[in-house]
Amino acid sequence: MTTNENYVRKFANTELERENRYLARKKMNTSNFFAELKRRHVYRVAIAYTVVAWLLIQVATQVFPFFEIPNWVVRLVVLVVVLGFPIALIIAWAFEMTPQGMKRAEDIAPNEYIPHWSARRFAALIVTIAMLATGLMMFPLVRKSTSRAQITAPLTHSQKSIAVLPLLNENGDPDDEYFSDGLSEELIAALAQLKGLKVIGRSSSFLFKDKKEDSKTIGEKLGVGTLLEGTVRKQGDHVRIVAELVNATDGSELWSRTFDREVKDIFAVQAEIAEAVATSLELTVLGAEKRSMKSAATKSVEAHNAYLQGHFYFERRNLEDYRKAVGFFDQAIRFDPDYALAYAERSGALTWIGDLSSEKQKKAWAAAGSDAERAIAIDPGLAEAHAALGWVRFFVEWKFAEGLAELRRAQQLSPWNPTASDLMARVVVYLGQFQEAEKLARQAIELDPLDYQARTSLVR
Repeated sequence: MTTNENYVRKFANTELERENRYLARKKMNTSNFFAELKRRHVYRVAIAYTVVAWLLIQVATQVFPFFEIPNWVVRLVVLVVVLGFPIALIIAWAFEMTPQGMKRAEDIAPNEYIPHWSARRFAALIVTIAMLATGLMMFPLVRKSTSRAQITAPLTHSQKSIAVLPLLNENGDPDDEYFSDGLSEELIAALAQLKGLKVIGRSSSFLFKDKKEDSKTIGEKLGVGTLLEGTVRKQGDHVRIVAELVNATDGSELWSRTFDREVKDIFAVQAEIAEAVATSLELTVLGAEKRSMKSAATKSVEAHNAYLQGHFYFERRNLEDYRKAVGFFDQAIRFDPDYALAYAERSGALTWIGDLSSEKQKKAWAAAGSDAERAIAIDPGLAEAHAALGWVRFFVEWKFAEGLAELRRAQQLSPWNPTASDLMARVVVYLGQFQEAEKLARQAIELDPLDYQARTSLVR
């Protein structure tokens, strides 16, 4: 063997030994790293954080809705929990909890005693938290499965039942839509005063706005035997309203009337329509049963018009439109300082503004309480006023007994109003009165079968 061959073989062996030492050192470093993770309890922190985070997310998604906490708070909790995971791991690696407090891992002596939970105790804690989180996750599923059959049961048609479909704004001007919508709602309220007549609430009836569905389909979905529909044409100082009563089963016309009036006579128009509808329904549906119609809430045409505009924006249910609604309610109250309904709805709008915006929140809630109290002082028999004050007392001021009393009064004054029953259902469930909450929720669904909020209250 030549000298060159010996040199090549020796060089090859040297390189092989160096590579083996490198691999061995790398393997040792990797093993040491994972051993260090275990020694510093990073694994335990990761497992514990994951399980606790799961529990927190279940609490946020299942419990927060009971307290009407906005969805953005739920999303914030989830975001904080996710971002906190790597931070928790870094803290577990860099620090150690000792009897003297938290210390950096490098500052702890090798022989220093650090108490730790045993593996059995740690496992028991993790299993307990996981079971709580699983229970929270499964609870709504169980409630839904037990009540779904009852919620989705087919509605029975009652001949003594009616739904007022949104009157069509015939002139097509979006600026006049508030008038046609407002008139539709006032007809719902007026007809609901008739004893023995089931009148479907606004939420369900307005789902058919601008939708072309046949009367039979609408009647089946709402569970009614008759439909009141029509058109409104408002031009300058004149208004024409065409109202038609339809048999929901076959779509046949039971009666139809046209009302031509000046806008300044709007209260007389509404009273005439209500009386005409009531008279026709008595002949068609109710027989000899009769009940007087509700009188106008204000004598000011300007105040009423501003109120209808405010109510139109209030029903859009968002922060910007709540603020617009308050502006119109302000106008209504300037025209008529004793307009109780305008005070009541302004209270509701201010309450939601306080909920949805942190800006001047306390001021908005204080004004909401004052408006509700003012509305009751003007008209003690106004259900909307008691509902507004009850909402403020219960959910803003946390005066549960006072809030519950006001909401009960609202429900007693307006038993035909599905919103009153739904508000009561949402309140009493917090107090653990589940049977009453279910009864009230079912009453709300009976009168407003397609309302999402009422169905949500029942599922709870």
